[in-house]
Amino acid sequence: MESQKKCALITGASRGIGRAIANAYAAAGFRLYLTCVHSERLLASFCTELTQKYHVPAFPFCGDMGDFDTVQALFANIPHLDVLVNNAGISHIGLLSDMSVSEWRRLMSTNLDSCFYTCKLAVPLMLQKKQGKIINISSVWGSAGASMEVAYSASKGAVNSFTKALAKELAPSNIQVNAIACGVIDTDMNRCFSEEEMQALIGEIPADRLGSPQEVADLALQLSGAPAYLTGQIITIDGGFL
Repeated sequence: MESQKKCALITGASRGIGRAIANAYAAAGFRLYLTCVHSERLLASFCTELTQKYHVPAFPFCGDMGDFDTVQALFANIPHLDVLVNNAGISHIGLLSDMSVSEWRRLMSTNLDSCFYTCKLAVPLMLQKKQGKIINISSVWGSAGASMEVAYSASKGAVNSFTKALAKELAPSNIQVNAIACGVIDTDMNRCFSEEEMQALIGEIPADRLGSPQEVADLALQLSGAPAYLTGQIITIDGGFL
């Protein structure tokens, strides 16, 4: 029955890593709630495509996950939840001294506040089922830091600490919290680099290539069925970069 399907919420699912994760979860039979902030028509079309291809319900929601009222509106239509994938995120490249206060606030709202808001509302639903998985999409820069990406690095570092702390808090309730720290993945977020810059970056990666969104999606799906003893981990997928 449809109500018995496992249910997953994936934020930032209209493109890139989020879209690949949504496709992987749909193929695995999950009932899906997918969000985006700008690409409403694209996401709606994607949900229709998933439903037709995999015969699973897929519901689109357009709204800013960094706004609590919006997240509340989203959860008002989610009766139960097995997996939460916090993928919504933005980057900012430039000198910290040139970054405006509004740019800083927007990045932190999208990358960090969103995790708090979704987890705050997802945890009670998971407690009802006495189980759940929370997967936060992070970055290697959250551990290592990146020049010209101070705010982004700070936000992902916070996501990593958030993950570890929440995992300890929820472990007695059989809810596991892990993060995937991505290296350089072939997505639109990296289109800002020139071909020359990208080739130089690839030259620093032992795997000698960019990672694919599908590889991240495969890992995210594996975590949805991982042993309950696996929690509080920042799992790196970077081709040996760091």
